[in-house]
Amino acid sequence: MSDKYRIYGAEMSPYSVKIRSYFRYKSIPHQWLQRMQHDEDFKKYARLPIIPLVVTPEDEGIQDSTPIIEKLEKIYPDPSIHPEDPTLAFLSALIEEFGDEWGNKLLFHHRWYSETDQVASAHILARDVMPDADADTIGGLAEKIRNRMSGRGAFVGSSAETAPLISSYFDQLLEILEPHLENRLYLFGDRPAFADFGLGLQLYEMALDPTTAAIIRARTPNVLKWVYRMTEPRNDGPFEDWRSLQPTLEPLLRCAGTYFLPWSTANAAALENEEENFSVQLNGDEYAQSPQKYHARSLGVLKERYAAVADNSALEQVLENTGCLAYLQ
Repeated sequence: MSDKYRIYGAEMSPYSVKIRSYFRYKSIPHQWLQRMQHDEDFKKYARLPIIPLVVTPEDEGIQDSTPIIEKLEKIYPDPSIHPEDPTLAFLSALIEEFGDEWGNKLLFHHRWYSETDQVASAHILARDVMPDADADTIGGLAEKIRNRMSGRGAFVGSSAETAPLISSYFDQLLEILEPHLENRLYLFGDRPAFADFGLGLQLYEMALDPTTAAIIRARTPNVLKWVYRMTEPRNDGPFEDWRSLQPTLEPLLRCAGTYFLPWSTANAAALENEEENFSVQLNGDEYAQSPQKYHARSLGVLKERYAAVADNSALEQVLENTGCLAYLQ
């Protein structure tokens, strides 16, 4: 039995680097293993063909980044990633969910939509599979990966019709985050919160891909510093209170209330009604795609989390002011 956790993941996977970031922050002994280079071990422990997979010192395999963090937070509670203030703790969880689900939509679309991004991403993934192969072999595998992945845009609602909308969502997110990160290291102060792990590592991956990296580097230096900081996060101070956070954090919550939560609610309704496609009005624009099963489950978990603290009048006021409340009740 090893005294270290093993993380099977990939550098191109935002959920994998999210877990690695958390392990680094908590100083949890671990070994980082590229999933495609350890296929036999991965299949031994994985229930589903998804990464990251964490194998505990007790030889238990656990998957899905958010439950992994929640499980380990009980074992390694200090320093906590949850603010003591229940209002802030829930808002952090909401932004974590926003990052995992909405942030990933922005990442996947931009990574596999344009030819430049497709080629770059496919070659990196091919090299992950065969790190020592020659250029011709890598080129052939990269083309297969590109053909497969570029055809999966529907999974996140990426299409020629939604492309301008998704790009606008990305631009708006950067415009919101840049001033918020001007005078603080992390989203809730000078130490990382649950929210940072959900959103920060999605944007870290975007800071590596050609199209989105060019935009982040040209427009938002504070965001760029934050996402790289999140690869080796540190406890450099306390969480702030709502009064100091509100002016620049409230727009991020309003973004969730305007785009993410209406989309997630419509997605869940489409699944319940067994619809093949659905459309929803997001800030006056029609957004259409096929429903996604996992996101409906995660919305249910978020609603359960809110129900547990629904008697918090301060939280209710914040959620109402930002357009989030109606989607959580």
